[in-house]
Amino acid sequence: MWGGRFSEGPDAVMRAINASLPFDKRLWRQDIAGSQAHVAMLGAQGILSVADAKTISDGLAAVAAEYEVDGPPDDLSLEDIHMATEARLAELIGPVAGRLHTARSRNDQVATDFRLWVRDAIDQTDAGLRALQEALVGRADEHAETVMPGFTHLQSAQPVTLGHHLMAYFEMFARDRSRFADARARLNRSPLGAAALAGTGFAIDRAATAAAMGFDGPTSNSLDSVSDRDFAIEYLTAAAQASLHLSRLAEEFVIWASQPFGFIALPDQWSTGSSIMPQKRNPDAAELVRGHSGRIIGCLTALMVTMKGLPLAYSKDMQDDKPPVFEAHDLLELSLAAMAGMVGSVTFRADRMRALAESGFATATDLADWLVREADVPFREAHHITGRAVKAAEDRACGLADLPLDVLQEIDARIDERVFGVLTVDASVASRTSHGGTAPVRVREAVAAARVSLGTHT
Repeated sequence: MWGGRFSEGPDAVMRAINASLPFDKRLWRQDIAGSQAHVAMLGAQGILSVADAKTISDGLAAVAAEYEVDGPPDDLSLEDIHMATEARLAELIGPVAGRLHTARSRNDQVATDFRLWVRDAIDQTDAGLRALQEALVGRADEHAETVMPGFTHLQSAQPVTLGHHLMAYFEMFARDRSRFADARARLNRSPLGAAALAGTGFAIDRAATAAAMGFDGPTSNSLDSVSDRDFAIEYLTAAAQASLHLSRLAEEFVIWASQPFGFIALPDQWSTGSSIMPQKRNPDAAELVRGHSGRIIGCLTALMVTMKGLPLAYSKDMQDDKPPVFEAHDLLELSLAAMAGMVGSVTFRADRMRALAESGFATATDLADWLVREADVPFREAHHITGRAVKAAEDRACGLADLPLDVLQEIDARIDERVFGVLTVDASVASRTSHGGTAPVRVREAVAAARVSLGTHT
């Protein structure tokens, strides 16, 4: 394509470093969709004859049919997906293929293709997040009353319900979906028609091409149109945040699957064994989800560093915008599918969760609250009294609910037999009825609201 300006072809190394076809061939559907919109507009505006526009459109459809079967070629001499498609189009329909590039540049072409691809990726990611949410809601409903220890600093803090714990992740992934939706709304403007950087002198209709591709309208500044990669960075930012949430859930599964915790039993489908220790059942899928988050964060960092110092408008550095987005998308889709599969199939060991919830004096705050509520004790004093009760239970190697009343009354005479109604883990979780609390009644309300938001309620 450079024959008019250059007398010699590129060096082999230059050809290799310059070619993006090995990775940007993933854009072929978007590239053909953009070209179809462009040629239809050129024909409608009279920039191309109706006959030429139809010939090109039919040729593009033929190229697409070939790509569906065999994929784009891997010829580095074709440089990128745009030139590969144009070259194949010329082989099919002859010199009229050269008219397709009228009033556009590869700069606005790739910006358009990439926005279309990221938009499709967001839709796929949203579907994956939704599937994970549905799995969480189903298990939360199942375990609305299952008691487990709630932790701070990974120390037993207060008893909660497993359903409440799982619904916390539902909320995280709901925020992730909203971030992707916001990113999608901002990217949904078409750069096509910005040409190389300054627009074009042809009487094009940018609104028509934007509408044909499902955009809300054309972008407003030609320089910004071809140099903007905010949409890719926003996608990666949302992907990185979602991967952090996935990693936290995966980390809990790794911990819960360990023998000291024993909260879950992972099925064979989501476990691996050891090459030397036959007793092992390793949570490799969860560990890989956890590991993928680091790579996704790295993809975000890579693109941000690439873009941070680029002057307007297009620079060849921007060819490296796609590999990190493609990698992050693939890793995120795998992670979402794996996590949804694990959540849906894992066995929660309610007996083990309850046993640990009943250890560690997790109802200590309930004793302090009872003193405040029933004996009108200031909370700081109640906190001190409860601490003495915990020490007494430790000395007797028993739980708070197992302390004799006379021992409790030696600590503070205002304690009476009613206190035993709040010292069990079931009473503790049942009492947490504040909005967003862990009480089973609130968990079921949260599950019902979640199903309404997902459109899965009956």
